[in-house]
Amino acid sequence: MSMDTAAYQRHLKKRAAKDFIFHKLMLLACIIAVGALVVLLVDIVRKGLPWLSWHFMTSFPSFMPKNAGILSALSGTLWVTALTALFAFPIGVATAIFLEEYAPKNRLMNVIDINIANLAGVPSIVYGILGLAAFVRAMALGRSILAGALTMTLLVLPVMIIAAREAIRSVPSSLRTAFLAMGATKWQTIWHIVIPASLPSIFTGAILTISRAIGETAPLILIGALSFVAFTPRTPMDGFTVLPIQIFSWISKPQEDFSHLAAAAIMVLLAVLLSMNAVSVWLRNKYEKRTRA
Repeated sequence: MSMDTAAYQRHLKKRAAKDFIFHKLMLLACIIAVGALVVLLVDIVRKGLPWLSWHFMTSFPSFMPKNAGILSALSGTLWVTALTALFAFPIGVATAIFLEEYAPKNRLMNVIDINIANLAGVPSIVYGILGLAAFVRAMALGRSILAGALTMTLLVLPVMIIAAREAIRSVPSSLRTAFLAMGATKWQTIWHIVIPASLPSIFTGAILTISRAIGETAPLILIGALSFVAFTPRTPMDGFTVLPIQIFSWISKPQEDFSHLAAAAIMVLLAVLLSMNAVSVWLRNKYEKRTRA
């Protein structure tokens, strides 16, 4: 065996050893992360399951733990989530279509792209300050569901735009070219080819993005969302609370029973998030089958 061959074999052994060590370290990190998550979930279920009942789901908050429930917080969460999706989805998708299909490739568009990417990483409390100044005070919406939904829309819109752009960008250019070659206009190509082909990924990104808004607390606290609400909102201009704020309120109380109530509320919040993710998977599969057909 020559010297070059021996050196090459030693180099391969070193690379294999490094690869083995790196693989085991990543596996260990994954096991630690999943293990911590399992421990937290087991602890939440152990504390919250005995308190999870129909009375808990249909009752208002109370200073007496046995009488307390999450009806107002759950309805407020659904209101804010629905309005946020109603505002963010069409604006985000329309912006993504314009930036990918119509916007010229120049310096201004590069600046806009950079700003959108930067806005996606801005801390949520900054959006709370913006929502307080723009919606609560300047537009005089007060501590309403509409103000909260608009603030959440600002929070998720950059991520929504980025996800929709990636979905549109993944559509093969050959599909666009073939449709244009048949005499279709650019908008017809977008409407009949680009949007249907990208809808599964757009829906997935949208649901995951809206799921982020469900768990946000800081912006809603800053705009004045209430921590104790003994009514269910009926209009977008009503006051509200959401599940994360209700959970925070219960955890901050010294009585142990309130920590059990918070655990039960966390289980409900997780159920809402998992339901939204299930809808995302269903929509993706549905539109993927339709696109293939």
